[in-house]
Amino acid sequence: MNQRRIDKIMASLKDAGLTQALLSDPFSLTYVTGDDFRPGERFLALLLREGQKPALFLNRLFFAPHVAAENIVPYDDTERGALKALPLIDRSRPLGVDKKMPAEFLLELQQADAAAGYVNASPCVDRVRACKDAEEIALMTRASQMNDRAMLALRERVREGVTEIELADELAGIYRELGADGLSFPSIVSFGANAADPHHSPDGTVLKPGQCVLFDIGCIKDGYCSDMTRTYYFKTASAKDREIYEITRRANEAAEAAMKPGVRYCDLDGIARKIIADAGYGPYFTHRLGHSIGQQGHEWGDVSSANTEQVRPGNVFSCEPGIYLPGETGVRIEDLCLITETGVRILNQVPKELQIIE
Repeated sequence: MNQRRIDKIMASLKDAGLTQALLSDPFSLTYVTGDDFRPGERFLALLLREGQKPALFLNRLFFAPHVAAENIVPYDDTERGALKALPLIDRSRPLGVDKKMPAEFLLELQQADAAAGYVNASPCVDRVRACKDAEEIALMTRASQMNDRAMLALRERVREGVTEIELADELAGIYRELGADGLSFPSIVSFGANAADPHHSPDGTVLKPGQCVLFDIGCIKDGYCSDMTRTYYFKTASAKDREIYEITRRANEAAEAAMKPGVRYCDLDGIARKIIADAGYGPYFTHRLGHSIGQQGHEWGDVSSANTEQVRPGNVFSCEPGIYLPGETGVRIEDLCLITETGVRILNQVPKELQIIE
């Protein structure tokens, strides 16, 4: 187990007045154990208690090679896994549980009077996971470098007559060739008016000259995600295309220029949003500026007008302003941003200048 990460979580729990927590989010368990779990319908949880060794409740069907045997409480399919935790929980004190605890197991614990009360401990874990350590930063940098290569390779596949779904399929092959472990999310390939839908699913739309080509893509490598969006133009770009592209690029770059520890997420969103609104396209920027990312494509914490928290060193999130004109076109430019001790480092390096694919 990663004792340093466990210590950080315990400190966060203590700040919230908790001395014990039962964590069941598989990504949080991977974060502290180094093992990848897919428990299905079976109980899987890690009990963290002040002054006691961690206890991982694990069905005998699964293995945890990075967890010492003394930290594992095994059970089989004839036993109720959640109830195995009862002897180790301090029933006189509240128990932290996370948002991924299946209701059937939480109800079992409640019916057995396992604790004096139940508290959502997810914020304690999420805040720790949101600040990436050196190992995580290295992995996320590597995943983004891989994504850079994939984006450049995909750009070379753009050609007249190709369909969105064909390019999405070709991207999957590109990732395999590069050694990616999978996709961070279903790839978005949008031509022309389809790009006005920020979450368009690739279909049989055929590319024609004068259309935009929007790629929102990401891969997973060694357990960490990448994410990036670039918008290109095929053969030619109209004056309006150029206008909304440059407005979006200015919004992206202005928000990134303001990133440093202590800046509020909502203020970053406001910087980008004001540029787009001042240009007359405010109603067409229809989503938040960005989302946090790490082991999952979307993690706790976002870059939105509702998030008044300050950014901290180690935070990694997207900066992805967009302008979407229904029935016409759309543009989005997205980077992943790592907050450092003094400012920001952009994890992906594919150029953002307007490019026309001949």
